[in-house]
Amino acid sequence: MQVCIVDGPSGLCLGCYRTLQEIGGWSALTDDRRAEITAELPSRRSRIDPGKLGG
Repeated sequence: MQVCIVDGPSGLCLGCYRTLQEIGGWSALTDDRRAEITAELPSRRSRIDPGKLGG
């Protein structure tokens, strides 16, 4: 089991880059919507202070 830690300023998980709303509703999303979100995740990393990501 993984635990998400959400960054306050960006509203994104420091590990998976999803929002709390996305995390909470993940199982109810369609496969297409999950694929859309997953495709966006790498670009979201830049919204988090690099110091919070360990580098």
